Amino acid sequence: MSSVLYDTPGPKARLRNILYSAVFVVLVGLAVWWALSVMADKGQLAADKWKPFVTDGAVWTTFLLPGLVETLKAAGLALVIALPLGALLGIGRLSDHAWVRGPVGTVVEFFRAIPVLLMMIFANAVFAQFTPIASDVRPLYAVVTGLVLYNASVIAEIVRAGILSLPYGQTDAAKAIGMRKGQIMGYVLLPQAVTAMLPALVSQLVVIVKDTALGGAILGLSELLFQIRPITANYGANTIATITVVALIYILVNGALTQLAAWLEGLMRRRKKSTGTVVDIKEIDSQMGGGVA
Repeated sequence: MSSVLYDTPGPKARLRNILYSAVFVVLVGLAVWWALSVMADKGQLAADKWKPFVTDGAVWTTFLLPGLVETLKAAGLALVIALPLGALLGIGRLSDHAWVRGPVGTVVEFFRAIPVLLMMIFANAVFAQFTPIASDVRPLYAVVTGLVLYNASVIAEIVRAGILSLPYGQTDAAKAIGMRKGQIMGYVLLPQAVTAMLPALVSQLVVIVKDTALGGAILGLSELLFQIRPITANYGANTIATITVVALIYILVNGALTQLAAWLEGLMRRRKKSTGTVVDIKEIDSQMGGGVA
């Protein structure tokens, strides 16, 4: 059975694909074996390197859990600010008025083009020079500021793409019954677009959680990744073990967010508030230059 994207492989192609897959698996296995051998030679796989995470509760209560709380705090603050701001920017990009659409589009494209780390560093310097914010909380302010500026711009494009993904008949029908532009956006388009935007929004939330690590690496924010340094200093240079545990915590947190989003999306679809369209964050750039239906 063929597809519009490719033809069904024949016997020789299937055999070749199996051979390629087997070679790839062997190469990956050899790479993992080599990496484990090197770590074992360096003593990083010794039991005493991993034991503190199982037997010593202080490593959790003193380092890992406070770091996780700081990570979630920074991500939560950034999301609470960036989500409504991004929604407003996205709606502004769909305005019929060029004097609104143009400046908003410039702001969105400007902050999307700047690396989030650069915005964090710049915000930290501005806060240090021009505000009385104490040095112990300044990294949090800088990280949240950088995350908000960048992610609000990305969310603006998610919102715009979600609204443009709706059938044009929705707007036409609302206009036919005499609804104003604000009513069409608030009561017709946005409620239906929420479900379509949800997967992309959750993907961006996962990005926000991971990007908080930039603040720990560069600005000294005491988030989860930053805790690797004091743990390895207090528990015998167990760098590999600590990095592995921190990575597993990130995986669990982001996996929980993804599962929550899947549950919410299913709930909203069951309530029949969606057209069934789903916006992929990778497709947002293809929507550039669109206007109001």
